[in-house]
Amino acid sequence: MLDQTKTPLFSGIRSHWEGSPLSGHVPGHKYGAVFPKEARDYFKDILKLDTTEITGMDDLHNPEGIIDEAQRLASDLYSSDETLFLVNGSTVGNLAMIIATCKRGSKVLVQRNCHKSVLNGLELAGADPVFLPCKVDENLGVAVSVDLAYLYKALETIEGITAVVLTNPNYYGTALDLENIVQVAHSYDIPVLVDEAHGAHFMLGSPFPKTALFSGADVVVQSAHKTMPAMTMGSWLHIQGSRVKKERITHYLKMLQSSSPSYPIMASLDLARYYLASLSQKQKQAIVEDIREFNEELKKVKGVEVVTPSDSRLHVDPLKLTLRSTKGLSGFELSSLLEKEGLFVELADPKNVLIVLPLAVNEEKHDMIERIVRAVSNRADLDVNMKRKQVVLPLFPAEISALAIPFSKQADYRKIKCPIEEAIGEIAAEAIVPYPPGIPLLFNGEKITSATVEYIKALQQIGARFQASEAFKSNYIYIYKKIKE
Repeated sequence: MLDQTKTPLFSGIRSHWEGSPLSGHVPGHKYGAVFPKEARDYFKDILKLDTTEITGMDDLHNPEGIIDEAQRLASDLYSSDETLFLVNGSTVGNLAMIIATCKRGSKVLVQRNCHKSVLNGLELAGADPVFLPCKVDENLGVAVSVDLAYLYKALETIEGITAVVLTNPNYYGTALDLENIVQVAHSYDIPVLVDEAHGAHFMLGSPFPKTALFSGADVVVQSAHKTMPAMTMGSWLHIQGSRVKKERITHYLKMLQSSSPSYPIMASLDLARYYLASLSQKQKQAIVEDIREFNEELKKVKGVEVVTPSDSRLHVDPLKLTLRSTKGLSGFELSSLLEKEGLFVELADPKNVLIVLPLAVNEEKHDMIERIVRAVSNRADLDVNMKRKQVVLPLFPAEISALAIPFSKQADYRKIKCPIEEAIGEIAAEAIVPYPPGIPLLFNGEKITSATVEYIKALQQIGARFQASEAFKSNYIYIYKKIKE
């Protein structure tokens, strides 16, 4: 094992700054010398690290020095063949691994509750997604995993599959052990690509879920910034085995990532790897015990409950806390009450709020409990048994399915605006994406069902945020109509 106490990238940048450099290069803030005085005190330390590809600072797109060493240390820690730094988040990793692997016109198995970046990657690659049904956990009320029976069926019956793209864990931290899935896909010589954005810390082992890398996945993308001390957009892409060529992935990363990558983000990746490597077994146990105590304290709070999956086969990331009102509040309403107390959650859905806990002993856990107590006590007068309109889950396809209009044919159609209520049975020409979590309810090329329209309208009524067109804000949606010849 390499010396995991080293931080070559961060140390190299720090050493450069300590040499009192005079900037004759970009960026234009000149290590913070040229910066609005109102913000200088907030930015001054980070701007010292914000350098560029000058002598000694290496080049992300052709690493030979400190960036190369930092990537090799990350690869060593994760036991991958190659690990690459990403400065545009897991999104760019998903795009690159898909475009590098999936041939134009080929079919790709993908679970329907994937992040929008997976479907965007398939569109850019010109590959046709074949959607695998997802199981919905009864307790959580969200889609949690691919249905294994349908995966096996698809591999056996569908010709021209070039990859399997999985999302594991889901946003709520529930994960399957992927070893059997990977083995089955590999028996067909099909690579497995995994969006493991929320599992960068899984290599720590139990009680955290098993990382897809240890299950043999060919490419795994992780967002270090989600659960580890890395800056926003700092992510990793891991490659192992020979089914996916590193050269193809690096080729597309050079296209998709900025040619002026952020050195503070890259340095934070170096430090996040160091932090993970430096955690002792005793420290990990202290973190897990701290989370257990936090959960026990939450059980005493009247008005909320901690929600866990009903499926015993699912592993749950201890850092992900799903909280639900026992007073009939929607997740959006509970989130609003928490925000009034200064506690901002990761996401809200019709039933739950999601809190992401730190990979450390949480010094703020008592303050967090107090704010939760104050938030729910503000609605203590609610009748526990009051009847509120239940929001059902969207009915993703219950069988293996495909886009009604493949990506390759969508240019043959024109887009027109249509009132959402009149769009049932039409084909969507835009993506409708509640954000977070970024899972499209509709994607361009999908048929619009009455269940999906009902769900969209219910989410609008209870305060969900969407990423969609301007037309959507006025209760319209773009649909495809055939161009007349």
